[in-house]
Amino acid sequence: MTKITDSPTRFAVPRLTYRVWNVWRRNLDVFMKTIRVNFFPSLIEPILYLLALGLGLGGFVQPIEGMPYVNFIAPALVAISIMYGSFFECTYASFVRMYFQKTFDAIIATPVSVEEVIAGELVWGATRAAINSTTVLAVIAAFGLVSSPLFLLVPLLAFLGGLLFSSIAMCFTAIAPNIDFFNYPAFLFVTPMFLLSGTFFPLSTLPSFVQTAAQVFLPLTHVVNLSRGLILGNVEASMLLGLVWIMAATFVFFVLSINLMKKRLIR
Repeated sequence: MTKITDSPTRFAVPRLTYRVWNVWRRNLDVFMKTIRVNFFPSLIEPILYLLALGLGLGGFVQPIEGMPYVNFIAPALVAISIMYGSFFECTYASFVRMYFQKTFDAIIATPVSVEEVIAGELVWGATRAAINSTTVLAVIAAFGLVSSPLFLLVPLLAFLGGLLFSSIAMCFTAIAPNIDFFNYPAFLFVTPMFLLSGTFFPLSTLPSFVQTAAQVFLPLTHVVNLSRGLILGNVEASMLLGLVWIMAATFVFFVLSINLMKKRLIR
């Protein structure tokens, strides 16, 4: 059942109202009821990474860019939490709400439109990225790995980056025939970003064509660079280009994901 009868196009600008926040609030209420389960992994995971890689493996690694290895990877852990928090929220979790729980159908039966349901999901995915990254940020701060007051801007970066990853994730959700389909983007898209976006070693150690590909096709590269600059205080003019890239890509995928989901849901 839907109140929209026109055929959606891939890049039609969605018509959104305040009802987007009703969808967001619904997801927040569910999150708060299970906050212990949701909070614990995002707290423990960065501690394990810092102990095993930062302090353990880092003892065998020479300083990178003039800093200890643990200082180098700490901001990357924040960026990784932005990617994971938003991407998996808008793939697996959104698919469950859409396909198994029929939550989307129930909401669309109210005055909330299909566009607003999906936009609410995307905003919620960005919120999850901000929540998870703030938790990781608190952990690395407790380890004494924050050296700039600019770290206060990280939650804003997390929301923007999370909105980008949520939108990309929702594009996959729109074409997923079943929940097992998400193994493909997880292994072929998320894993390469996890490893090849300047997270655990500088991109400068890779061949030039890989560096270029990472900067053009892997959004996490820009999120890592910005996180590192804000947390360590090493802000460079080139990071502005990364911010512009993120903003442009976010708009494109935000619009695309909503229209792809409309096409799937309106039949």
